[in-house]
Amino acid sequence: MKALILVDIQNDFVEGGALAVPDGPAVVEKANRLQPFYDLVVATQDWHPVKHGSFAANHPDHQPGEFIELGGLPQILWPVHCVQDSKGAEFVSGLNRQQWNAVFQKGTDPKIDSYSGFFDNGRKKATGLGDYLKNNNVGEVYVMGLATDYCVKFTALDAASLGFKTFLIADACRGVNIQPGDVERAVDEMKNQGVGILQTYDILKEPSL
Repeated sequence: MKALILVDIQNDFVEGGALAVPDGPAVVEKANRLQPFYDLVVATQDWHPVKHGSFAANHPDHQPGEFIELGGLPQILWPVHCVQDSKGAEFVSGLNRQQWNAVFQKGTDPKIDSYSGFFDNGRKKATGLGDYLKNNNVGEVYVMGLATDYCVKFTALDAASLGFKTFLIADACRGVNIQPGDVERAVDEMKNQGVGILQTYDILKEPSL
């Protein structure tokens, strides 16, 4: 069984959102074209309480982009984004959800951030995604979405560490690139941890997938 994981394709991560990823809306069309090629389609959703510790607004005298310690880990501070039940947390309009089998919310604990769709950043709590995939006999996972150098990267790395044969659909992702080259370094890190790197074309040209 093969599963497609759509990572955080939410309003706050596209144009007009609180934490817009450059060219973020471009992943929507690719997601819609790719979904029919998979046995299972699941999505992750950033779902933060308004007082989340990763929000710069919750730390007086700190600005987005600065670092603090959160949950015992270095934490970059972000603008307020993907607050539970807000418009920004909703999935992007035009994203086809008819084939979705499940949605896994993350970032719900205000004391620690959660980039990966599988675990929080300290790997103390699981979202249930790993067990769900295993219970559905998924052996291969394909990861796409937002953003390459954060939530996509950590989702792919955790998938590989859990024993899934893992692929990144690189052109179906967009990155934050806070520092020039962050996306390239993220892709290299995934590749070095055994994640296969594909393009949308590699999948769409193969009807057997």
